[in-house]
Amino acid sequence: MSKNKLSKFAELNTYEHVVQISYKKLLSEEFQYKGKWAEAFFGNKNPIILELGCGKGEYTVKMASHFPEYNFIGLDIKGARMWVGATHGKELGLKNVGFLRTNIENIRLFFAESEIAEIWLTFPDPQMRKTRKRLTATNFIENYRQIMVPNGIIHLKSDSNFMYRYTEAMVAENRFELIRKTEDLYHTELHDEVLSIKTFYETQWLDRGLSIKYLAFRLSHQNPLTEPEVEIEKDPYRSFGRSAKE
Repeated sequence: MSKNKLSKFAELNTYEHVVQISYKKLLSEEFQYKGKWAEAFFGNKNPIILELGCGKGEYTVKMASHFPEYNFIGLDIKGARMWVGATHGKELGLKNVGFLRTNIENIRLFFAESEIAEIWLTFPDPQMRKTRKRLTATNFIENYRQIMVPNGIIHLKSDSNFMYRYTEAMVAENRFELIRKTEDLYHTELHDEVLSIKTFYETQWLDRGLSIKYLAFRLSHQNPLTEPEVEIEKDPYRSFGRSAKE
């Protein structure tokens, strides 16, 4: 591990708006902010928007700066990447942004029923070979239902046609309300001040000439979930490695 990473991890430990807790401790005692994020962590009663796999935290921080009436939490397991957004949020003096370092599979240990208003999935790995690892697979959707308000909104922004088509099929199969979608965001009227926020990885996809897809839907809590049985053409390109340099 490089000294640069070690220094970032040490700095994260000093940030009041960053939460890091060992899995062992998490299993031994209930998490202190579970069901109390708004009041105990942010000091207000505003709705919470969660970005899963936030990477460098660009979306989390910029959304927080645009919408002070909401609280925003960026979640990722990679502390060195998260440090970028956490540091930027601190420098901006934002009081409505926080970061949680953990695996996405653990979200039910950190959040209570109906605690999250919206979830953003920004450029997740499409996991073309392993359905259960896709962040819009039904096993993940069930976890989201356990922590989201009824009819909470999930946003997917992706370069991957495979991920977009799979999620589109999952939404149709489970009869979720589709709010809006596009296969080419920046050539439609949909790219507002939020959807126009570009992450580090998104700029690389755009430089490759790829179109950006976007899909948003409301999450019903009523019916059992069913995986779509569809054949989807796999993306003809390889993703950038997570170690890609700026």
